[in-house]
Amino acid sequence: MKLVLTQDTILRSRQVEQSDHLAAARAVAGRLRVENHQAFFVGGCVRDLLLGRPAKDFDIVTDARPSMVTSLFPGANLVGAHFGVVLVRSGDFTIEVATYRSEGAYSDGRHPDQVVFETDPAKDVLRRDFTINALLMDPFTEEVIDLIGGRADLENGIIRAIGQPERRFEEDHLRLLRAVRFAARLGFSIESSTLAAIHALPPQIRTISVERIREELVRILTEGGARRGFELLDSTGLLHEILPEIERMKGVEQPPEFHPEGDVWVHTLMMLEGLKDPTPELALGVLLHDIGKPPTFRIADRIRFDGHVEAGVVIAREILSRLRFSSDTIEQVLQLVDNHMRFGHAQKMKTSTLKRFLRMDRFHEHLELHRLDCLNSSGQLGTWEFVKEKLEELPTEQIRPPRLITGDDLITAGFVPGPSMKQILIAVEDAQLEGVIQSKEEALELVLSRFGQARLLH
Repeated sequence: MKLVLTQDTILRSRQVEQSDHLAAARAVAGRLRVENHQAFFVGGCVRDLLLGRPAKDFDIVTDARPSMVTSLFPGANLVGAHFGVVLVRSGDFTIEVATYRSEGAYSDGRHPDQVVFETDPAKDVLRRDFTINALLMDPFTEEVIDLIGGRADLENGIIRAIGQPERRFEEDHLRLLRAVRFAARLGFSIESSTLAAIHALPPQIRTISVERIREELVRILTEGGARRGFELLDSTGLLHEILPEIERMKGVEQPPEFHPEGDVWVHTLMMLEGLKDPTPELALGVLLHDIGKPPTFRIADRIRFDGHVEAGVVIAREILSRLRFSSDTIEQVLQLVDNHMRFGHAQKMKTSTLKRFLRMDRFHEHLELHRLDCLNSSGQLGTWEFVKEKLEELPTEQIRPPRLITGDDLITAGFVPGPSMKQILIAVEDAQLEGVIQSKEEALELVLSRFGQARLLH
């Protein structure tokens, strides 16, 4: 991959990036410089600006000590006193300001044992992870300061660890996943010695908290290049360490009449490749929708996966709980896994069943997962088109109409509270969704005609 970095790319990026965010970051840098301190943009914002991408965050490095930064910006939050990191509020934005530093050994594989504040930016650059993340930019002249060869790697599409790769990864084991994420998101290759170091160290990722691993996985899934990201996780051995259940998809064949594309692993990778700006829940749903196939594989008249949905829900819950996802995320992903095969029955569903199906929470995610599932197997989108048309033609008040009667109405009519009452209310809603009844009076008449005998028994 060859990129030509010019001033035009910076200008194009600025058109995409929120100008007020840039202005807020410049205001912070300007205040530091007025007090005769150095101040440069650093890291991801410089990388993304040079690539013509919108910069999500603006980070600043400076020779000013944390105490000076907090005195210049009343209300600033000193979040990492040991590391010299201060969060400064500027307008509607929070800008991270860090003091130049060098670092000692990393005993825990995550944090340095010792930090020394510096006045030379070159010493700060040397402790960073990859060359493309170690570029400095003057906030006002836009001059790029490259002390480590990062600009050439950016132009040539290379992820390269700074200095000795093994040492960089031994310092912070999370960098193993970060290398994969950057390569996937940017479409870059990983430099050979850097890649060799990753291949040698996969078990080290176990020392990282599951929360940090979870966040990197979500970013690999949602920032772009998810298929490449998981191919790299697999080829480096990282997938085996953090998601062995996904690794087990490899080589699990599928019936060719339904899945000419190949095994469960290939099918899942193809779906990941089709993701476009997904929510974390949709991306996780795609990753895990067939997670129940490996343990349910059997050959009878053909390859079958009896009960793979039910098994998949159990395994997906184990994975998501292990990675400490929120309960809301877990519930939505499990709904995606649990319901992905229901589309096959959509055209034969009763009207009431179809309407209940369409009104599931975040149904657009279910629909997109089904679309990707079909495109990357049979290629047939007939059911997807049918459901999409029904979703568009049915107004919300028909899919989710207000209830005609309640439990209190049934009690007034002489029914005794109990499990049967729920069944009665479901039957009433069925009739309402089918268009058989439209008023409270009609609902009560239906109840008395169908269930009146039950009332008399009490």
